[in-house]
Amino acid sequence: MLKKVIVVIVSLAVLYKILTLIAPPIVDRHLNGIVDQPPYEVSEEAQEIYDNLPFIADLHCDALLWKRPMEKDLNRAHVDVPKMHQAHVDLQVFTVVSKSPKNLNFDENDDRTDDLTLLNFVQGRPLRAWFNLKYRVGSQSKKLHQLEHKSDLKFKIVKNKSDLKSIIESNKDSFHVAGGLFGLEGAHPLKGQLKNIEYMYNKGVRMVGLVHFFDNELGGSAHGVVKGGLTEFGKQCVREFEKRNMIIDLAHASPQLVEEVTAIATKPLVVSHTGVKGTCDRGRNLSDEQIMAVAATGGLIGIGFFEETMCGLEPKLIAEGIKYVIDLVGYEFVALGSDYDGSVEVPFNITGLPIIVDELLHLGLTEPMIRRVMGENVRDFMLKNLPD
Repeated sequence: MLKKVIVVIVSLAVLYKILTLIAPPIVDRHLNGIVDQPPYEVSEEAQEIYDNLPFIADLHCDALLWKRPMEKDLNRAHVDVPKMHQAHVDLQVFTVVSKSPKNLNFDENDDRTDDLTLLNFVQGRPLRAWFNLKYRVGSQSKKLHQLEHKSDLKFKIVKNKSDLKSIIESNKDSFHVAGGLFGLEGAHPLKGQLKNIEYMYNKGVRMVGLVHFFDNELGGSAHGVVKGGLTEFGKQCVREFEKRNMIIDLAHASPQLVEEVTAIATKPLVVSHTGVKGTCDRGRNLSDEQIMAVAATGGLIGIGFFEETMCGLEPKLIAEGIKYVIDLVGYEFVALGSDYDGSVEVPFNITGLPIIVDELLHLGLTEPMIRRVMGENVRDFMLKNLPD
């Protein structure tokens, strides 16, 4: 009987190992589509401008969610370190998706279910990360730190101004180091406890999205049930985030939450990946009033690359969203916010960023404006707002 039990256990272990090898890339490829595969072609003028950009940055990517070796160039990946080097991307924000409701939609979700339990199981993540949101953050932090270790000095985690300055210096004459900043997409891993902010900070978190696809202890989501404003706990968190120079991200926030946070914030805010109602009137996109409120804090608005933010998947729609923000509040307040590897289909992977330059030229933007949009705005924002 004991031998039979051992055989069953070993067989199940082997089957589970096979599952963790086969299933993750299939799921990854299915959920993270790309309309056009590289190589990408742009005009000579656009390519020349792109090749001479002093800093290139993107405010949102969920690549840490997936089981893949990010030190290698994978066809299915929107972002990995080799692609960042090919595209000369100086800084990419990598965020933790820690919970995702079943039957996810952009209109109304509650927090009673979680698809990521199954995903963590299938990917062979540590047992305590299967069910514990806090340790899912720790697991993805560990993955990012392991990437830094494996990258042979080609990738560096940015935790403070000095880290960013070292990347800028390293890439001044030719590209050597891609940088990654660690963030949360939704602050529900705090579990309603202020003490967990220190845990997140110590794991490297420097940008915090207050909510994701459902209302949480901090406030209302644009995709939640109540879609309310800032709770008392949320107000306490805002003060604690600002005290630690953790950048607050209003992506996915309900209109009431955006209004209430912009009213009390004492430091600049970001909306890392969004669209604008002026070009795509969708529920999660920003109104003119919200754009102006974020800009009034000295903040940044990252324009997304996916259908829900653009009302389509043509690259020109990304450029049109960017230009709308520029026309409304100025080119100092807009950036790229792709949502690469965020269970979305995108027009091109990160090596296709020169296409945006081409589209911005077609809309009449000047080279200095394009430089700001493609990364200088993010560079200057981070140099001002990251911890010392």
